[in-house]
Amino acid sequence: MVIEVGRGEEDTIIVDDHILLWSQASIKVLDIRHTMMRTGDALYSYRLPTSMFLLATRGGAQVLLDGMEIILDRFQVIHSGKGAQLDIFPTEELFEYYMIFYKASIPLPSRQEIIRLMERSNPFQMQYNLLPNDPISLFHKVKLMDQEWRLSGSLERFQVKSLFYQFVYSILQQLHRQGIDMKEPDLAAQAISYIEEHYAKSVNLESLAESLNYSIPHLSALFKKCTGYSPIDYLIRIRIDKAASLLSETNANIREIAASVGYNDPYYFGRLFKKIKGVSPDRFRAKEWVQLEAEDNPSKFIRSSIVSKRIRRYIDSDNHYQYKNRGESQMYTHSKSTAAATLLLSFALLLSACSGGTSTTRTATEGTPSPSSSISVSQSSAQSNSGQTTADLQTKVISTINGDVTIPKNPQRIVADQYLGSIIALGITPIGTPGLHRKNPYLAEALKEVEDVGDVNGSLEKVIDLQPDLIVTGASEDEGRYQQLSKIAPTISIPYGELKNAHEELTFFGKLFGKEKEAEAWLADYDRRIAVARESVEKVIPPDATFTIFEMADKVTYVYGDNFGRGGQAVYQALGFKPPAPIAAEILEKQWAELSNEVLSKYAGDYIILTSNVRTLEDVKADPIWSTLDAVKNNHVYVWKEERSWYYDPIAVLSQTEEIAAWLTGQQ
Repeated sequence: MVIEVGRGEEDTIIVDDHILLWSQASIKVLDIRHTMMRTGDALYSYRLPTSMFLLATRGGAQVLLDGMEIILDRFQVIHSGKGAQLDIFPTEELFEYYMIFYKASIPLPSRQEIIRLMERSNPFQMQYNLLPNDPISLFHKVKLMDQEWRLSGSLERFQVKSLFYQFVYSILQQLHRQGIDMKEPDLAAQAISYIEEHYAKSVNLESLAESLNYSIPHLSALFKKCTGYSPIDYLIRIRIDKAASLLSETNANIREIAASVGYNDPYYFGRLFKKIKGVSPDRFRAKEWVQLEAEDNPSKFIRSSIVSKRIRRYIDSDNHYQYKNRGESQMYTHSKSTAAATLLLSFALLLSACSGGTSTTRTATEGTPSPSSSISVSQSSAQSNSGQTTADLQTKVISTINGDVTIPKNPQRIVADQYLGSIIALGITPIGTPGLHRKNPYLAEALKEVEDVGDVNGSLEKVIDLQPDLIVTGASEDEGRYQQLSKIAPTISIPYGELKNAHEELTFFGKLFGKEKEAEAWLADYDRRIAVARESVEKVIPPDATFTIFEMADKVTYVYGDNFGRGGQAVYQALGFKPPAPIAAEILEKQWAELSNEVLSKYAGDYIILTSNVRTLEDVKADPIWSTLDAVKNNHVYVWKEERSWYYDPIAVLSQTEEIAAWLTGQQ
């Protein structure tokens, strides 16, 4: 869908709507990058993490924005939203540009008029390019923004935000006065590209919608309209097509092929493969190999049944590209030795004629109360064919955010893909849960006899096989998975974030299962043990001491807030410690951030809780950068592995709190 802006009364109204949304939005500048590229360099398949402006300041380049070709000259500006794919190939000896990454959201509550405008046309996702009327002035603003951004002070960041508004004002002024083509992103094509890129990893509707900055209902409806498949069905078929190629072209075993396309369970993979291809993987391979032997052409390969292939056009197909980035932030690039082969194997986006629609900023549960406050119970009893009423057949109606759900009064066969800690705390053992939860060391003993129903969320086939009488899930009503689960058995859904802490979780599930007294007793013991741990550390830790939650993974360091695992709930919520004052507001709002070594000292508190699977305390002390931190010098660093720090259910948080308290008081 292309909107010709400023060429008619209706187009002027659209631009006016965009200006109104810009004025109403909460804007946050997230990063500014200054990059120089030379002939032979390339930025390849970089997926934008947020909305972005790009200002070219020297030279020229060929740019592909979601496959749309733009010949970029100096002082030209490009805008695009989160999730778009960007490729840059310099056409001159030197190409220099700035990228400004920002996040825009409409604060809630907001007028319905504003919400409807965002649903119709989201200016922060629009794709367009223009040549500014006053490029020198715009260049000076962006250069000053970059200089102030590097200083990192709060006053400098305030100046950056002020300059960004001036920059946007100049862009909107030109959009308002001139005819500039604005293109809504092809959402279905972006989703297909994302699935093609990440099919071997854990992909669900939530992560897909988040990566493209659209709501789950909008993404699902548009994707199915354009492709005929739901996003998850499309993902499954892509995986099976990839597996079919491997079966035909290699002698890798079934377990290896299953793992390579995203399935840890080869038996589940085999059932899916047979469902889609009509035969088992072994029979498919045998059939293909017999056919290959009978043909003259030994290079036959399996083509995807739903994705067409083509070779993308580039300026110089003989070039092998390498991207060079000046500054801290790096993007995904290809080296000279591998890029040309990768370019020749790139997939085309399907159904390019099917344009994306407008986005929505509202969540699936907006305007609804949390489950802990909205649940109500009305009881009834079911009768057998003989007319007898038994306790096992009694039911009750639960009023939830997804409507009324009739569940057994005393469910015996519960499958749960979330909230395992709270369920087990009430003395209830489910019959099935995804393997990720079974790896939780704090629940290992209680779950050792529980059936593994799959990887992250579990497979529907395995859930069906267990014949549950109740399912507990974190999937929302608008997510396709919730609809599928509710067809198997009565399903109670509590989307992530609805229950804020241990008290809300245990209170909710105590009422759900008729175990209010057990919930009260468990929480009383929880509060008592937390209080004991807190009192013990208050005797030995100064009240003004600061704590930082770090994680070291693959040469990258992350910092975490109070609600993202890694011990954050135990340290900040249960024990009541605080992060260093200069970064407290930022980290408690963002909950996590990736850090460079240069800023470690700014984030490091008096005490450090560090997650690392490969580094020990001795390694940290020997590190030339980490060893300069006061916490390391004072031996105030606690190192543990991710298997113990990642989980943050009530049972895990209680155990982590006592573990950290024991370390702080010298008992461990």
